[in-house]
Amino acid sequence: MTTLLALDTATEACSVALLHGGRVLSHYEVAPRLHAQRLLPMIQQLLGEAGITASALDAIAFGRGPGAFTGVRIAIGVVQGLAFALDRPVLPVSNLAVLAQRALRERGAIQVAAAIDARMDEVYWGCYRAEAGEMRLLGQEAVLPPEQAQAPRGSDGDWFGAGTGWGAYAERIALKPVGMAGDLLPHAADLLDLAGYAWGRGEAVPADQAQPVYLRDQVATPKAAPV
Repeated sequence: MTTLLALDTATEACSVALLHGGRVLSHYEVAPRLHAQRLLPMIQQLLGEAGITASALDAIAFGRGPGAFTGVRIAIGVVQGLAFALDRPVLPVSNLAVLAQRALRERGAIQVAAAIDARMDEVYWGCYRAEAGEMRLLGQEAVLPPEQAQAPRGSDGDWFGAGTGWGAYAERIALKPVGMAGDLLPHAADLLDLAGYAWGRGEAVPADQAQPVYLRDQVATPKAAPV
């Protein structure tokens, strides 16, 4: 049976999850600015609970962003270190997709507009629809002002809003959902679910392809004033 490790530090939450022997174990805590200290001990604790060593892993999944730049880099650094040492492939997963998958699991939401507060008066934005238990992207992920956050062209039906972008900018977001969880953060258990689908499709990649997806090209450079 497949053994997968999933980890995420792209937001205020730090979480890990493990699939082994058909059973899922996970640890999740909201620990802003403590991810670097907490992540490796959490992984070791989880492996210990499962009674295995890292060598039993078939692949390692991780939240590849978008999210906090430092947090995404922490996850990638740990993933690459483990994957290179173990000679295992990796499974990059969108943090917006993980949010949508959590809304499906906890709220039964079939269509989810996932939004993470991107600071600088913008949101990371992606719209997802459940298909056979997996949240799949409709349109494209983007970073944009809340007023430009809309449902993909041609889509219909009700939407559920998930993520800190809703908590910060709900009144300004163009799309109006029927329900909302503005404090929802990505959870590695949902990342693990998505990674399982990707693994089954043969989408694992070599460790050197564990790259961040920030969506924003310029992080700290102020936007140029309109001409």
